[in-house]
Amino acid sequence: MPEQTREVRPLSKPRHFSSTEGRVLVVPEDWTLLPPGDAALSRRVKQAGPSWTVIEIKRGKRYSHGIWAPAATIASLRAQRNAEKTDPRYQTKLDSGRRRRDREQAAYAEDFVSAVRAFLQFHPDHQATEEKAARLIADHAVPVGSGTVARTERIPLAERAEAATIAWLRHQTTDYDERSIARLKGERREVRRELARESRKLLDRYRLGHVIAPSTCPLARALAGELPTPPAGNSFIP
Repeated sequence: MPEQTREVRPLSKPRHFSSTEGRVLVVPEDWTLLPPGDAALSRRVKQAGPSWTVIEIKRGKRYSHGIWAPAATIASLRAQRNAEKTDPRYQTKLDSGRRRRDREQAAYAEDFVSAVRAFLQFHPDHQATEEKAARLIADHAVPVGSGTVARTERIPLAERAEAATIAWLRHQTTDYDERSIARLKGERREVRRELARESRKLLDRYRLGHVIAPSTCPLARALAGELPTPPAGNSFIP
């Protein structure tokens, strides 16, 4: 089985792993571990021949623990990679790629702001509030590595913007972070649904052009940098 490229799960015994089918596998003597961290080198090691990618799954999330492959293969490819890094053209390529990604990130941030504003759709009397809220939501959700729904491509941009807005409101305008939620199946999900309904009611006031009292409106206070006051949640007097 060493001749196969596969994904394996870690076991407690050193150099022992479980295949996705449940078989116990022992790492060949002449293999070594390439730690995660260099995506380009990892990709080349996988392409070079048989390897075992160690993936641990916790709470539905996948965590990489590196790649086992022939030590000679890893040593040879690492040497090639190190030689590339000393080439001036490599740094030029890196800088070019970084600038391209920065441009793409800036463009996505603006697209996301527009998508959030399209979801908010505040009354003309509240356009300044809409703009400020959209910017703050995007600043929180869009950065690479933020782990928010804005970074996924599995759902349309409009849905990402809506989900990110509701999540931001939950943390910024309600007492969600201070609540003691029972560890019962579905309880946290139900609390989130409840707060989402309250957040949508809050947004509707801005959409309908209601007169807002900044001192008592949780959104106005959040935009002013004030923390929500538990247990008031989204309830406020206009």
